[in-house]
Amino acid sequence: MEEKSVRWSLLTAVAPLTWGTTYYVTKHALPADFPLWGSVLRALPAGLVLLLVVRRLPRGAWWWRSLVLGTLSMGAFFALVYVAAQLLPSSVASTVMATSPVVMMLVAWALLAQRPRVLALAGAGLGVAGVAAMLLTGGGDVRVVGVVASVAAMLMSSVGFVLATRWADGVDVVSSTAWQLVAGGLVLVPFAVAVEGAPPALDARAVLGFAYVSLVATAVAYLAWFTGLRRLPAGTVGLVGLLNPVAGVLLGVLLAGETLTPLQVAGVAVVLLGVVLGQPVVERALRARRDRRTETCTVDVPADAHAARRPVTASARPPVATAPTGPTRPGAARRPHVASQSRR
Repeated sequence: MEEKSVRWSLLTAVAPLTWGTTYYVTKHALPADFPLWGSVLRALPAGLVLLLVVRRLPRGAWWWRSLVLGTLSMGAFFALVYVAAQLLPSSVASTVMATSPVVMMLVAWALLAQRPRVLALAGAGLGVAGVAAMLLTGGGDVRVVGVVASVAAMLMSSVGFVLATRWADGVDVVSSTAWQLVAGGLVLVPFAVAVEGAPPALDARAVLGFAYVSLVATAVAYLAWFTGLRRLPAGTVGLVGLLNPVAGVLLGVLLAGETLTPLQVAGVAVVLLGVVLGQPVVERALRARRDRRTETCTVDVPADAHAARRPVTASARPPVATAPTGPTRPGAARRPHVASQSRR
């Protein structure tokens, strides 16, 4: 069980690690003034590719479920993330999303009856502390609109992820992911046409950027993420999402020349500690260690010691010697000895 939990956590980690790279790619390779079309070109190709793989359309309630989930987790979410990536440094934009574990735990508690575990809450608290250290001390221009866009994206996606877990009834992960991506992309098309006009002209750099963002950071990442949501508690998956800012910060340092203060470095370490602390395997290991310590501290008492301490009952008392009553007359009946007589 523990090995399976670790494997599912590692698979789920593919999603936040690749999502952390989208901030850099969006800012340096994609057109800056087309957030809606950028979201369409991210979601729709990924969904169509997965739809070609499964060759299956939604049935029944999944028509409107795909629309709701696609809007929350992909359509509006992508647009808000796109805006945040253009207005914030990649390290700041990626760390705002790291507050989602707390929201996911609360939503999962309300909708799925998944009560947050103590260590998961502690890990989320450490993650928020690490995020605060990175967000409040990061360099670059932090614009309020960008922060608001990041927070709104985090809230919407957290609700969408938990709803996707609640509605995962008899539908495989690839199909449900394809439907959500297609729905999320199609929802944005009329808004993109009305607000931004025609799609933007793409050069070779932008084409490669959209190919990476759509196929790797969307199709593959969402498959890994939704698979983790079906195998692990929502709170655990949310904690794995804390790897998002780590990837964003490291990529910004390595490729964009961004600098980190010592406090930001400590924030990264605290975030990683929160991810590890909130894993179920850690909680089970600590519980097993506590049980072993309890067994070790128990002193075995020998059986004869128990017998020595056992209270003596009346039936087990030895016979009490009594004073001789003198010679008995011949033929007289022996009277039982009376220890005491009641007073009249």
